[in-house]
Amino acid sequence: MQTEIFSYNDEQFADLQMLRYKVDGFEQLSISRKKLIYYLSEAALSGRDILWDQNGKYNLLIRKTLESIYTDYTGNRESEEFKAFTVYLKRVWFSNGIHHHYGCEKFKPEFSKTFFLEAFRNLPADKLPLENGQTAEELCKMLVTIIFCPEVMPKRVNQTDGEDLVTTSSCNYYGEGLTQAEAESFYNTMKQENNTHPVMYGMNSRLVKNGEKTVEKVWKSGGLYGAAIDRIVYWLEKAANTAENKKQAEVINKLIEFYRTGDLRTFDEYTILWVQETEALVDFTNGFTETYGDPLGLKASWEGYVNFKDTEATARAEKLSANAQWFEDHSPVDERFKKQTCRGVSAKVIKAAILGGDLYPASAIGINLPNSNWVRAEYGSKSVTIGNLTEAYNKAAHGNGFHQEFVVDEETIQMLEQYQDICDDLHTDLHECLGHGSGKLLPGIDSDALKSYGSTIEEARADLFGLYYLADPKLTELELTPNAEAYKAQYYSYMMNGLLTQMVRIEPGQDIEEAHMRNRALIAHWAYEHGAKEHITELIQRNGKTYIRIHDYEKLRQLFGVLLREIQRIKSEGDYIAARKLVEQYGVKNDLKLHREILMRYQALHLSPYKGFINPVYTPIYDEEGEIIDVKVTYGEKYDAQMLRYSRDYATLPYINE
Repeated sequence: MQTEIFSYNDEQFADLQMLRYKVDGFEQLSISRKKLIYYLSEAALSGRDILWDQNGKYNLLIRKTLESIYTDYTGNRESEEFKAFTVYLKRVWFSNGIHHHYGCEKFKPEFSKTFFLEAFRNLPADKLPLENGQTAEELCKMLVTIIFCPEVMPKRVNQTDGEDLVTTSSCNYYGEGLTQAEAESFYNTMKQENNTHPVMYGMNSRLVKNGEKTVEKVWKSGGLYGAAIDRIVYWLEKAANTAENKKQAEVINKLIEFYRTGDLRTFDEYTILWVQETEALVDFTNGFTETYGDPLGLKASWEGYVNFKDTEATARAEKLSANAQWFEDHSPVDERFKKQTCRGVSAKVIKAAILGGDLYPASAIGINLPNSNWVRAEYGSKSVTIGNLTEAYNKAAHGNGFHQEFVVDEETIQMLEQYQDICDDLHTDLHECLGHGSGKLLPGIDSDALKSYGSTIEEARADLFGLYYLADPKLTELELTPNAEAYKAQYYSYMMNGLLTQMVRIEPGQDIEEAHMRNRALIAHWAYEHGAKEHITELIQRNGKTYIRIHDYEKLRQLFGVLLREIQRIKSEGDYIAARKLVEQYGVKNDLKLHREILMRYQALHLSPYKGFINPVYTPIYDEEGEIIDVKVTYGEKYDAQMLRYSRDYATLPYINE
């Protein structure tokens, strides 16, 4: 049998590079754990259509049409037009829709309208996504308008201050004709009930106008997205019967109950059970989770992933979680906002087995859940660092010339080469394991009080917590950092990214929209400005190129502590005005001249600013009675083949979901 050759790097196109991640240790798992991972993986892939529809009303329609052209086009497939079409389709696949996965702007096709019309009209009728008596010409006209007109659905998520964020966003969380004021009023009325354990209102529904009334269409079995949810439940039921222990089976069954009822109280019960189950090797998330895709930060995108614990690497995260109370007690924030008792902080390093929904193809490398503030306060949270994804990123980045182009001198390059990987992993651990779980809201403060700025403030809070403690002697004492100087590598790379290099992810002239990017810009620009008088950091020019130099790392740490104190106050008090001022002043705008310079330097390296992953393939092996006796994992599937297979095997929803 020929041994499969594994490579982390795969193809590049547009601003994207596809990577592979390896699931080392899977082959050594017991057959029951392999089956559990397989069943949970199928559940994680079965919700794919949900995210596509959440990202835009016409995404499933467009995906089917583009894929039909890609597979059935009979013209010159080596032409520049077809090549441009292929890049467009691959970008749409990557972003689960027609808007950029990070910047949220609509893709501009580099192929002509003439090419599209000819390719479309040559498709057989049975290859077109026609529904409800629609003709091919009607479909064609609609798609041309959506794809080629810049003013139609221009942004998936609009965060521009002063605009109606609902009517100007193209995501599919709110029905036509609904305004931001109406949506906020609807949920504010719900929140007026005096409840110390509030559910996450609106998390699993689309809000629409029904005549003069505003109503929710709940995502559940028998409701909106019901066909996809029923497929997810089918695989979850199999997983429940293969669970590692009784408590894990309870977790899965409670999730099934939530999917069937759509009851948000049941969802809280599920998250509590999930947080408390810490014994099993295999774990997962599956459901409506993060709210970055909603301009109001209420409605959650669908995601799923499956993992198993990296026992050796988890020792690092466990040291942090075991000392959670020490970090909370010694935080520079006001005593009023500290937790007196840190409960249930569990942390581990994991190996991703499959990525799905909003974690595929682009994925977070660290995750802290659940998002309910009262569940976290009373029951704790689970924090994970996804070790095999960070390994893939690191392997792909070494030797690519990035440091030589953007780092100020050889001494700093050597420091980064020696310490950046370990400190970056540690910062992720601190961010996820402790940062998100630190602090508390004052009594009576609405967890959504910061509105559209809430995600940026929360990410800044967790990042600052990690940055502040990365330089603390406690980490050297715990043998988590190799020495007292290693943290400087992360400080330098963070400031360089926030001030300079993350701009490669933004089109010239565009503001920063994405919450994590706003967070990093906010921290870096605030620290740069507030350290100017003491010359703590400096932007220098050399041969027409801009670099950052850090003169005093210890004072930079002190600045991080001051900003952490203020960010925690804003979060704890629900100070919307201060949050808005801070984000708008430091986290939104780019210097146009500097932006152009950074883009030119980066493009000369022929690097891709965004990375995503191709999933491994799990193939069950059956005996004569139809029982699974083994599951094989392989890595050779190409990006386009995987996307086409997923569209074929996990198509669950109508093209338009009303």
